[in-house]
Amino acid sequence: MLRALATLGAFSLISFTAPGTGNGFIEKPVLKSEVIHATAATLTYAEKQAAFDDHVQQVFTKAGLGELGMDPAVFRTAYIGFQNLKSQGLASSSKSILTVIDFTQISNKKRLWLIDLDQNKVLMNSLVAHGRNTGNAKAVNFSNTPDSNMSSLGFYVTNNTYFGKHGLSLKLSGVDEGFNTNAMSRAIVVHGADYATADFVKQYGRLGRSLGCPAVPTELSKELIETIKDETVLYIHGADANYKSDYLDEKSVIETFATSLQPAQGTMI
Repeated sequence: MLRALATLGAFSLISFTAPGTGNGFIEKPVLKSEVIHATAATLTYAEKQAAFDDHVQQVFTKAGLGELGMDPAVFRTAYIGFQNLKSQGLASSSKSILTVIDFTQISNKKRLWLIDLDQNKVLMNSLVAHGRNTGNAKAVNFSNTPDSNMSSLGFYVTNNTYFGKHGLSLKLSGVDEGFNTNAMSRAIVVHGADYATADFVKQYGRLGRSLGCPAVPTELSKELIETIKDETVLYIHGADANYKSDYLDEKSVIETFATSLQPAQGTMI
C-alpha cells in the first residue's frame, strides 16, 4: 500500500508497505522513479499528516538537531508556527530562518538553535538567559506583564536593530495575544550579555538572568542578531500548560503541505 508522498531531493518521502514473511509487513523507502499516480487528492488526512510528520522528521534529522539536544516535539511545534506565520505574510517571504529557544532546559545548556530551513542546517547553537523572576537555573514562571522581569513564551517576529546599553540589540514583536504581545513596550529584545557566557556558567553553574530578554553570549550576539533580524520567526518554548497560539493550527499547515505533494514519474514497483 502506498502510504504517503512528498518530494525531497532525490527521494520521495513515502513508504511502500509490502507483504513480508508470515503475517507481517515490511516498510521500505521508495525512489521517485518507482512511484506513479500518487497525488494529494488521493490521500486521506491521516496520510497527509504522516507525510508531513515524515518531512518534519527528515528536516530535524538532516539538521542534526537531535545531536544538539533539541526535543523533536519542540521543533515540530516551532515549525508549525513558522509555516503559519510565513503563509499569513507575517514573516519574511525571502528568509527561511527559524530560531528556537527551549526554556524547559536548564540555563547551563545550549538551549537556543538558529536554523536555516532552506539548507536544513543549524547556523548557531547557543546559551541563552531567561528573566530573573522566571527562575534560577530553570525557567518556571512566565509573564506578559510590564515590570515583571519575567520571560514571555510564544512566537515572535524579529524587528529592526538598534544600539543600546548592551550594544547591538534586536527588537521583537510578540504575536501571541496574552502571552508576549507586550514585548515591544517592555523592551524585550535580543542582546548580548557577559552573564550569558560559558565562563559565567563555569563560575556559577548557571547563567545570569535578564529583565526578561533572551540574552545571548556577547561574542555571538552580533552575528546572531544580524542573521535573524528583519521579520524572521523566533519561538520561545516553556512548560506552561496554559500556553496557546493562533499560529499552531496544525491542520492548515498539513493541508498546505499536501498541496505541494507531487506524483513522481516512473513505473510502479
